[in-house]
Amino acid sequence: MANGDDSSAFQRLLRPLSHNLTLELARALVSVQADAEMQARYDDLAEARTEGRLTPADLAELESIVRANTLIGVLKAEAQAWLAHAKPS
Repeated sequence: MANGDDSSAFQRLLRPLSHNLTLELARALVSVQADAEMQARYDDLAEARTEGRLTPADLAELESIVRANTLIGVLKAEAQAWLAHAKPS
């Protein structure tokens, strides 16, 4: 599973991207969310993990979703910070 180090590493690697954000891109990043199918799959995998019935393949899939979510969370946070300091147009 992803740990706290993943988030801080993603932040350090992605922070330079915020220098090239546009208003449209920042708003698009902030609005990114999983579709219903992905959310349902995550919920199923998380429940299976809690119940101790996760296969190794399922665990790998769950970890992949968590890593992707961590990356998206960092991108969203950077975009939100950028928007908070952006000059109104």
